[in-house]
Amino acid sequence: MKVITLTLSTAFDRHCFVKGFYPGKECLAEILSIDAAGKGVNISRALKVSETENLALIVTGSQNAGEYCDFLDKDGIAYKEIRLEGRIRENITVHSENCGETRISFAGFTAEDKLLDGVFEQISPQIEKNTIVTFTGSLPKGISIHSVYAFLEKIKHLEARIVADSRSLSKDDLLHIRPWMIKPNEEEIEMYLGKKVENISDIIEGAKQFSESGIENVLVSLGKQGMLLCKAGETYLAVPPEIEAVSTIGAGDSSIAGFISAELSGLGIKDKLKSAVAFGSAACLTPGTNPPHAPDIAKIFDMVSVRKI
Repeated sequence: MKVITLTLSTAFDRHCFVKGFYPGKECLAEILSIDAAGKGVNISRALKVSETENLALIVTGSQNAGEYCDFLDKDGIAYKEIRLEGRIRENITVHSENCGETRISFAGFTAEDKLLDGVFEQISPQIEKNTIVTFTGSLPKGISIHSVYAFLEKIKHLEARIVADSRSLSKDDLLHIRPWMIKPNEEEIEMYLGKKVENISDIIEGAKQFSESGIENVLVSLGKQGMLLCKAGETYLAVPPEIEAVSTIGAGDSSIAGFISAELSGLGIKDKLKSAVAFGSAACLTPGTNPPHAPDIAKIFDMVSVRKI
């Protein structure tokens, strides 16, 4: 298997629209979409667009797991499931003319450390040398960081490459794990540095700290400004064309998929970065957590500029 995505904390993303959103008052909403989400599943969907073989390992709650799996079956996502007691968490995004996007997130099921033993048992037969395993999204309640360390060490022992993008992991955690790739955004770089970043130089400083620690690929998403890549002592900045974004939810996950797809296609460092930006930007042109469309990816890819800084 080339890529395995892990979604330990699955979610439903429900999007609705209200003409005017006013806290403390009744607001009549129109349902726009309901999606089975979670960062790993989002990556799997985007990889499917580029016809990149992948397997999604999902952890679900028994109370609403059937609806979730129906979505994945409809989308043609190859997956393995571990089902726990409880409910899959839900995120409700309210789109309004006066307040933009407001996101409300509910808590989901609770797990135990032994869950990661079950995950490893499910995916280890699928892992070959250089298989990419994405460890993204938040950890379910009940999972300790020490069990995460042990789990990821077993993954690395199988010579897999780990992609980490989780706010449940601190700077020290990432330096301990040393994934093959990480993808923080500007806010997360500030959290890791413990200070406000004032300019691009501050962001580069933070990215280089991770790169110099042995993390092979450090991608930093900068929103409309593009994306940085620190790799092998070099730093590149990719700038996307201007677009009319429909929704930014899941764009970072699509960027990860774009980088992985380019890596597996054997593209050079600049084209890997361009692919990440093209996937992420194209995802912004689709509503909700829908994946990017292939024609949009190809068009934007040709319009992304990359320079070494």
